[in-house]
Amino acid sequence: MANANLQFKTNYVVSSKIEPFYKGGKVQISKDEKYIFCTCGSRVNVLEISTGKIVHSVEHDDQEDITSFALSCDDELLVTASRALLLKQWDWRQAQCTRSWRAIHTVPVASMTFDSTSTLLATGGCDGTIKLWDVVKQYCTHNLKGSSGVVHLVQFHPDINRLQLFSSSLDCGIRLWDLRSSQCVCVLQSHYSAVTSLSFSPDGGTMVSSGRDQICTVWDLKTRKATRTVPVYEAVEGVVLLPEKEDFSEIGVKSKDLHFITAGSKGVLRVWEASTSRCVYTQTLPSTLTTVSEAEGEEEEKDDDPRGLTYLLHLPASSRLASVTAEHNILLYQLPGLTTQQQFVGYSDEVLDVKFLGKGDSHIVVATNSSQLKVFELLTNSCQILYGHTDTVLSLDVFKKGFVFASCAKDRSVRVWQMDSDSGQVHCVAQGSSHTNAVGSIACSRMKASFIVSGSQDCTVKVWDLPADLSTAGADENQLTARATEKAHDKDVNSVAVSPNDKLLASGSQDRTAKLWSLAGEGRVGLLGVFRGHRRGVWAVCFSPVDQVLATSSADGTTKLWSLQDFSCLKTFEGHDASVLKVVFVSRGTQLLSSGSDGLVKLWTIKTNECVKTLDAHQDKVWGLHATRKDDKMVTGSADSNITVWVDVTEVELAEEQAKQEDQILKQQELSNLLHEKKYLKALGLAISLDQPHTVLSVIKAIRQGEDSRELLEKMVLKLRQDQKESILRYCVVWNTNARNCHDAQAVLQVLLTHLPPEELLQYQGARTHLEGLIPYTERHMQRIGHLLQASMFLNYMWQNMRVAGAPPSMGQDEEMDTTPLAQPFFIIDKEKGTDRGDEDKRDEDDSEGGGEEEEEEDDDDDEVSVSKKASTYNGRVENGKTTKTNGNHLSDSEESSEEEDVEEDATVKVVKRLPVSSTPQCQTSTS
Repeated sequence: MANANLQFKTNYVVSSKIEPFYKGGKVQISKDEKYIFCTCGSRVNVLEISTGKIVHSVEHDDQEDITSFALSCDDELLVTASRALLLKQWDWRQAQCTRSWRAIHTVPVASMTFDSTSTLLATGGCDGTIKLWDVVKQYCTHNLKGSSGVVHLVQFHPDINRLQLFSSSLDCGIRLWDLRSSQCVCVLQSHYSAVTSLSFSPDGGTMVSSGRDQICTVWDLKTRKATRTVPVYEAVEGVVLLPEKEDFSEIGVKSKDLHFITAGSKGVLRVWEASTSRCVYTQTLPSTLTTVSEAEGEEEEKDDDPRGLTYLLHLPASSRLASVTAEHNILLYQLPGLTTQQQFVGYSDEVLDVKFLGKGDSHIVVATNSSQLKVFELLTNSCQILYGHTDTVLSLDVFKKGFVFASCAKDRSVRVWQMDSDSGQVHCVAQGSSHTNAVGSIACSRMKASFIVSGSQDCTVKVWDLPADLSTAGADENQLTARATEKAHDKDVNSVAVSPNDKLLASGSQDRTAKLWSLAGEGRVGLLGVFRGHRRGVWAVCFSPVDQVLATSSADGTTKLWSLQDFSCLKTFEGHDASVLKVVFVSRGTQLLSSGSDGLVKLWTIKTNECVKTLDAHQDKVWGLHATRKDDKMVTGSADSNITVWVDVTEVELAEEQAKQEDQILKQQELSNLLHEKKYLKALGLAISLDQPHTVLSVIKAIRQGEDSRELLEKMVLKLRQDQKESILRYCVVWNTNARNCHDAQAVLQVLLTHLPPEELLQYQGARTHLEGLIPYTERHMQRIGHLLQASMFLNYMWQNMRVAGAPPSMGQDEEMDTTPLAQPFFIIDKEKGTDRGDEDKRDEDDSEGGGEEEEEEDDDDDEVSVSKKASTYNGRVENGKTTKTNGNHLSDSEESSEEEDVEEDATVKVVKRLPVSSTPQCQTSTS
């Protein structure tokens, strides 16, 4: 069982990616020979030759495909043309468009080139016209008409003093234009098919042209006549004249006559002697490819052959050649021996399988929608292209030590490859072919490199024994023969796997079942049991490295774990929205990695059935999934042509989290100390850095509770950095939503709005959103405070109109109340009925007359009226339990009587009377 202390994985992150950077079209190499420029849809990618990585990329905003581009001879200017009929000039190092203008062409630009001074740009359009542009003064200098159809080739004469331009279009002629007169001087007629390239001698007097009519023509530019026509027996896409003063004897150059190299549909470089029309050197292809080519016979000369070459470029400074294949691979050869120096894969198409390889898993081997295997060195992205299979390679598997691996393909064969541990070169050491249909899956023995197992679309499983020592195979490949063949399923066999002890074999099929087989018997494979439960075809099977468990993944979107003892289903993992294409064990068999047609990779913990992490880096089916032997990395390959290397960051994230927690604790303690010491400025900054709005609020409250709070708060807030002010403004929006904290938020806002100009505030991140969030709550608080102010004024009014018992009679109702307490206040609450109306009228009359002793007594009675009743009647008069409203005049008798009827007699107003002073205050209540 797995170690109990084993740390479960929680996350992977992308370590590196191998992405497509060239999907066909023009390729150009910079003058300093450090960068390769190539088109990829709407982008021009810049590949650094030394590292094999994309260092720059320019892309049109309108997402239109780029039809052509040109780099100036001084490597400063890059001009691109798109289907939108726009020309754009770029500072490619900064990926910035410095200028754009209309191309004037009525249809897209098909070709373009700079002259040697980097001032003139020629564009050839699909409308049969050629336009010349002065890129310095920014205007069109020439408009050359006369070509028929698409102008697919334009090139300046290397001697700019001649002011000559060569072009070719669908009429197969080479037109020579004199730029002084803007006239076509002559048309060089020799080819009967499209002219593909031109190459000039150093003195500019000789030119070689190549065409798809399988000939190359040598031209004398002084007489403008063809001096030699060389049949090359293949459609030629590129031609390069060899320098005269260098020694190229290694490639058959024995004389000082004119020699040139061609690249074409056969996929090989050939050296020709112009004077004799003889091929003096042919590049040697891998022996397996040569055998295949001979078997295919005439088919190899087809123009759409994937091995064909489409471009040939000369790098004079480093004495190298660069060729581009029809499969979008870029190969660099070193002269004079034409030895392969570097290979770059521009576009892998669908990645069908990928595995780690080499010492320390330093390489990966990739099977794509191609007959060629590609081995990438992860450090430099340089690639080896392995020839051998003649049809699409479908599956790969690697032996335990990582230097030997096996492949199978649609060509019904299996092959075994070995990597040299020192040089890293890979070569085929064995091959076998006895299946009757495409071989879709392969598995290697786990303990030592003793056998391989293949599963095919012919429904059979075959076991192939390997030679004891593969390294002594020599130049000839070992021919493998199947030790055992078994009809395993009713439909295609999608996957096979060998157990860790090499005694068991598992197979998964399109017939929705997986089967367990015994490999112990000699010459046969014995069926042990069948795993049934998937609702659709089984795509992958994998043995656990520690338990007697088998994992299977299916097109029904599930991954299942099965017991090898009773063939029962132990667990089912559901989470993918489409077919689960691959499954592998990690973390010593305690976790699973699965990849699906939805482009996702999921990490599962077996014990809890939980999907720990979902990794999303692909846009299409993830066919390839493999983990390193150290279990610290994995690689995925997808149908979107991307290969992604992932690294396990569980321990890194755990360490970061622990460090973050420790730092948080230390800062929290420091914050407490600062608050205790009342160092509010430092406390405020630290609380903001910890992103603790509640702590910041506590600091603000503490500041506002001290002396000179306003000045202190202004001083603290204004001393904050701009990012801290942004944070505190964000906090204020939240505080302002709560009535308890709105005063603190408004205090901070007052400081910010008072002392900072609006322009500065609007520069803060999210300032507009924050201010919009502040407005509604601030308005609500203002309304609440307004209502509170009104209520307080009303209370103040009541207070001003209340009289205390024993006040001097001269005090009027509108005068300020004397709140001096009496020496001995004494109250009696009386519930007696009030006096008769006559007394009321009499008092009213005396009141209105305002004089004498009776007025004084009346004022005393008024002072004795209950406070509570006075509050409810405002300016009304309350006498002996009956209410009389006064408005400057006496009420009529009828109004008085109606008022009397409304007042209940048993709930009369309490009348307060002065009683003699007593040593002890008393309160007596009497009822009538």
